[in-house]
Amino acid sequence: MSMAKKLGTTLKVKVKVAKHADRFAINLGEGPEKLGLHFNPRYDQSSIVLNSFDGGWGKELVVDHLGFAQGSEIMVVMTFDSDGFKVTLPDGHQISFPNRLGLSQMPYLSVEGGQHLLPEV
Repeated sequence: MSMAKKLGTTLKVKVKVAKHADRFAINLGEGPEKLGLHFNPRYDQSSIVLNSFDGGWGKELVVDHLGFAQGSEIMVVMTFDSDGFKVTLPDGHQISFPNRLGLSQMPYLSVEGGQHLLPEV
């Protein structure tokens, strides 16, 4: 999905998580091969993994806070600014992730796994 996201942008993504999903991902970046943020809840590991991708994966940031269940409909709020990304989970918990690639725009958004709904800007 192509949607120009610039510094200072807040994106709200609604996701309907499949009942038996082990994991799903929300990706923001310049394209599928250059991701500034890979947000990857993993039910099979009871954690959320954040990473970046630019010709290869960076170092994973693993967060042991998975505050939403399989089969639920959730809203994830992502803010993109010069310091990086701030992700607010449905329970209000916030996760910060640096803008490792120094991107100033994020025209690419994808949601993989689960049954996703359209993002709200």
